[in-house]
Amino acid sequence: MANNTIKTIIVCGAGTMGSGIAQVAAVAGFKVVQFDLNESMLVKAAQSIKKSLQKFVEKGRISTEAVETALSNIHYTSNIVECKGELVIEAIIENKDAKVGLFNQLFDNNGPQLIVASNTSSISIDLIAESITYPSQLVGMHFFNPAPIMKLVEVIKGKYTNPTIVQQVADLALLMQKAPVICKDAPGFIVNRVARPYYLEAMHLVQNGKATIEQVDAVLASVGFKMGPFKLMDLIGLDINYSVSTIVWEDLGKPLRLKPAAIQKDKIDQGLLGVKTKKGFYQYD
Repeated sequence: MANNTIKTIIVCGAGTMGSGIAQVAAVAGFKVVQFDLNESMLVKAAQSIKKSLQKFVEKGRISTEAVETALSNIHYTSNIVECKGELVIEAIIENKDAKVGLFNQLFDNNGPQLIVASNTSSISIDLIAESITYPSQLVGMHFFNPAPIMKLVEVIKGKYTNPTIVQQVADLALLMQKAPVICKDAPGFIVNRVARPYYLEAMHLVQNGKATIEQVDAVLASVGFKMGPFKLMDLIGLDINYSVSTIVWEDLGKPLRLKPAAIQKDKIDQGLLGVKTKKGFYQYD
């Protein structure tokens, strides 16, 4: 493996996904800089990581000593000047311009050798690369929620990506005890492309009065899915899931079968985004 050059990983975004990635990297022994402009998000991230690791201790998956080491590996900051490392993994909002601006700032901080990995669910890696200072340094590194538990990581190679970096990031995923799958840049990559019908057909059934949310989730859980589509959308965030559906739909020419569901848009318009707002398709305490 070629990852002995990566010592410090910058994780940008301290939401559910960002904090989960920071936890995974810290447990794997890397120094982590967890960056977010919002100080309160950093506080929540620190609390969330500590709580998550404690659950792993209770289940016998990690020792108390390993938890202490992992927690000491993470530095939280809202100052981008402190974001120094060999690799950045961004998990910020699904907005191309925001990602481009962040990457270019980080190149200014760290130089052209910095590897920049986007955790984007569906924005084209090539599209981002075309606007950043060093396009060959960009690769997709798409984790799945919850990042500390889900094994799969999509490593997305764009047309500008240095092949050596693709392999380096795949090796890094292995060091994080993940299962990397290298794929080419395409709308939705692999998982989100295949998963669109899982979510959309479920919502269309409910929208058309053919089944209830609870029925759909119960049936799919009973046949082997770890989580029904509505509970999964609540966990991911309805806004994030809807954004992915919209991008894939538009990039593929707006086929009717992939049109985003109105009932999901209604929830978003009401500010009901799932677990993170305590209410989405379900209500959470």
